[in-house]
Amino acid sequence: MPAPTTAKTSPVPAPVVSDAQTAPAHGAPSPAVRQTFTFPDGHISFTYPAGWTIRTEQGPYLTDESKAGSVSAIVTDGTGSEVARVLSGMYGDGAAGRVKRTVIDQAPVPGITSKERVHFGFVKDEIQPTGGAYYFMEVRLAHEFQPAETSSGSNQVPLANGIMTASVIFDYEKQPVFASIDAAKAWMATEQYVQLKALLLSLKYV
Repeated sequence: MPAPTTAKTSPVPAPVVSDAQTAPAHGAPSPAVRQTFTFPDGHISFTYPAGWTIRTEQGPYLTDESKAGSVSAIVTDGTGSEVARVLSGMYGDGAAGRVKRTVIDQAPVPGITSKERVHFGFVKDEIQPTGGAYYFMEVRLAHEFQPAETSSGSNQVPLANGIMTASVIFDYEKQPVFASIDAAKAWMATEQYVQLKALLLSLKYV
């Protein structure tokens, strides 16, 4: 049996917005044409702006039988930056620790049904007991987006065809991505944030 295989890409950060900076407000995604990407097995799909591109790569797997069903889709924006990753696969791993969680933004993802409701969320975690800040923006089971001192949890969403993960790509080697929570909230007013949120909310399973 082959060892688990994980393909990697180099993440790029979302823009770091300081408290002194302001960003233009955008209440909704631009009316530009949106394209749809569907995974090879036909189950998971999502939409993304015209001018952005998708490439796929082998996702992690445990057996030869599960290899073909594990696919990672990497989303690149119009500047050539990798901004999001969606995985449809049969295998996942991870580790968790204690965090103090602040939920900056969240909303239901209507097209995904799992063992419980599935939500989009933008979150600041303070790692316990050190207090270091860590930001993420992804899709999780709804209970993961409760403001509390809790486990850092998992972004793996169980579906009938395996596991889905869907995340904005931040440069985790440069966490915290934002200078403060106010800077993170300022980023929410940008077109980039609106488009990335729209992408995650468009996820659908059939």
